[in-house]
Amino acid sequence: MTLIGWAQIALVLAAVVTAAIPLGRYIAAVAAGRVTFLAPLERAIFGLAGVEPARGQGWQGYTLAMLAANAAGFVVLYALLRFQGLLPFNPQGFGGLSPWLAFNTAVSFVTNTNWQAYSGEQAMSYLSQMAGLGVQNFLSAATGIALALAVSRAFAKGGVRDLGNFWADFVRVTLYVLLPLTILVGLAFVAMGMPQTLAAYAEATTLEGATQVIPLGPAALQIAIKHLGTNGGGFFGVNSAHPFEGPSALATALQIWSHQVIPFALALTFGAIVGDIRQGRALLLVMLGYVLVGTLAVYAAEAGGNPLHLALGVDPALGNMEGKEVRFGMALTALFTATTTGASCGAVNAMFDSFTPLGGLVPLFLIQLGEVLPGGTGSGLYGILVFALLAVFVAGLMVGRTPEYLGKKVQAREIKLAMLAVLVLPATILGFAAASLVLPVAVASIPAAGPHGLSEMLYAYTSAAGNNGSAFGGLTADTPWLNTTLGIAMLLGRFAYVVPVMAIAGSLAAKVKAAEGPGTFPTHGPLFAGLLAGVILILGGLQFMPALALGPLAEHFSMLAGKTF
Repeated sequence: MTLIGWAQIALVLAAVVTAAIPLGRYIAAVAAGRVTFLAPLERAIFGLAGVEPARGQGWQGYTLAMLAANAAGFVVLYALLRFQGLLPFNPQGFGGLSPWLAFNTAVSFVTNTNWQAYSGEQAMSYLSQMAGLGVQNFLSAATGIALALAVSRAFAKGGVRDLGNFWADFVRVTLYVLLPLTILVGLAFVAMGMPQTLAAYAEATTLEGATQVIPLGPAALQIAIKHLGTNGGGFFGVNSAHPFEGPSALATALQIWSHQVIPFALALTFGAIVGDIRQGRALLLVMLGYVLVGTLAVYAAEAGGNPLHLALGVDPALGNMEGKEVRFGMALTALFTATTTGASCGAVNAMFDSFTPLGGLVPLFLIQLGEVLPGGTGSGLYGILVFALLAVFVAGLMVGRTPEYLGKKVQAREIKLAMLAVLVLPATILGFAAASLVLPVAVASIPAAGPHGLSEMLYAYTSAAGNNGSAFGGLTADTPWLNTTLGIAMLLGRFAYVVPVMAIAGSLAAKVKAAEGPGTFPTHGPLFAGLLAGVILILGGLQFMPALALGPLAEHFSMLAGKTF
């Protein structure tokens, strides 16, 4: 680890927080309908769709509208991927995807997971990339932000039934937040050297006289929304490790900024909506603290190197450079790794399969904590609010009084629903991983022996259920079993989680807000932030410790003992 490396990390995170402050207030204004510079276009969309934006929806209506929008998105994307060979903007002549892979990919992008069991430059036409994957990058991100706004209103209002209008939130978030940011960041990426073209792949002659095919495409704008929407699906197969997706250190820093700024801003949006910005700051500090700890852990593990390499005379100052972004140094790789897995983004600029065991443990564990640090666009906010309810419940048990959060009494119904939501991830991850580790059809996809192979399979289902989308690497994922079960895991991780969260929102919105009294537990100070961080660590991660002990931890101690597999 170096001083320059830490300076890079500090500068990027400072830029994120600095931008998140005004952006959080701006998103709150969008949610309230106070941003209107695209009002004619907005009215035209509502008119064509038959939407009355001022008509509120209860939690059931809001949730059903969200499910309908995403179901329609899945059908359209699945059809596009299956029939892309018959459609235009396909200069490479790619055929349609298999039914299993099309199902997996469509579910992946609709759920904001962007798990990729394919290589984009070898399987996807330009039309599929733009009209299919690119569009879903916007829509899945807008869905998450809309849900976060609805949940935030539940804490702001008292004695009401409606949480806003899903269609209004969905359209306004897309028009006023995601589109402008994507255009700005996308143009910056073009200026940095990312391709944005419909031309066919280029051919070059190497020094040895061989022909090399150089993939191109309309990449820059899709890479922008891939990060801003915490989608993570790379235009090219190796994602941000590709020189066209990560052409410079500045482009890498901007990618990190992009997949962090909206999740952090939404914490402050929450504070603005509930009328107490301190509440948002407390959530932001917990998120930022975990990002810093995760970055430190990855940086330290990889800078320490592999003792098996050191025994062969490798300079220990080099650390473990296998699978890293060697052009820009280990610091940005460590920050990229911690932020992309903490943020439910899934983009990578290094291959986790090549990390040291403890270095690979960190991104795995950050996803298992619930993707709330800071989490995905929207999903991170409503996810951490579930843990906030559990935190005040624990605090209430300690002092023997009914827990409250922002004036809303947290009772048995809310806690049962919160625990139902929290248990979705471990049940899905551990259930599917356990089955896949004993079924021969699934075990055949694991190339690595020993605990590392277990980590590869565990990471796949962790990434799918956590709607992250990054891969440990090595696993042969394009099989009927993995395409299907990973797709089911993505659906459960997104929708089986959000339905009880919306039910909590509906219950809390109907409750009258109680005035703050001398016995009220303050939820904006360091005591609550520490309690919340502890609850996330214990409830979010404790159930995974046996699996982690058999995977990366066992591999670490085997490495120290000089044993390989």
